[in-house]
Amino acid sequence: MTNFSYQDELATAERAAREAGSIIMGLFKGQYDIQEKSKNNPVTSADLAANRKICEIIRGRFPRDGWLSEEDKDSSERLRASRVWVVDPIDGTKEFIEGVPQFAVSIGFVVDGRPEVAVVFNPAQDHFYQGAAGQGATLNGQPIHVTSRDQVDGALLLVSRSEPRKKFQVFVERCAIEPVGSIAYRLAQVAGGKGDGTLTFRSIREWDVCAGVLMVEAAGGSVVDGNGKVLMFNQPEARHRGVVAANPVLAKGLQGLWAKAMAEQP
Repeated sequence: MTNFSYQDELATAERAAREAGSIIMGLFKGQYDIQEKSKNNPVTSADLAANRKICEIIRGRFPRDGWLSEEDKDSSERLRASRVWVVDPIDGTKEFIEGVPQFAVSIGFVVDGRPEVAVVFNPAQDHFYQGAAGQGATLNGQPIHVTSRDQVDGALLLVSRSEPRKKFQVFVERCAIEPVGSIAYRLAQVAGGKGDGTLTFRSIREWDVCAGVLMVEAAGGSVVDGNGKVLMFNQPEARHRGVVAANPVLAKGLQGLWAKAMAEQP
């Protein structure tokens, strides 16, 4: 990835993610504080320390850009910015707490509603994904690409460890299902061909998926919401209802099944 518009932004995101990853691994399986932001929504001192480091590095370099992070109070100021950083210092906090190495630092950089560069870093497994729109994506420096499977039947889907299985029944009957924590990490794994696709029925926050969406797209894939629309970022609501990701042909088939499954929900 050379000679494209946002090289400095990508390099800054990489530095921020790596330094945050070091902080996180210094606390993983060690001593840290846990608080409940809301029911079933924990935050740890690792999330907060990683967020401070990412903010210090990115906002130190790009002080005029907008900012949207899971661990900072949202402000409508970001809506007036064309350039915005969308950050989750640890996507998969529950996995972090449980000692499951399926969490990731997620940093996306958005221009006029669409992600341009991103990094997704799982420090516990030393999986460093980075990508740029139109420039491809890499895992630990090696180019990656989504799989070419175009049939829903037999596809390997990476799904949430905690989302109720009954919602996935239509997919369980036709696909192989593998639970993986952190939707940011699942999206990055789909970008790297570790699974054919991923999807969720949940309402997902922008910071959970922004970097992963860019990674899939940069790796030749497609990501849509439950209605089949391309995901836009730095929105007032800052959330998406459902996410489906795969190569463009498979994503279309999976989204059709997603819509069918939702229509059949009691």
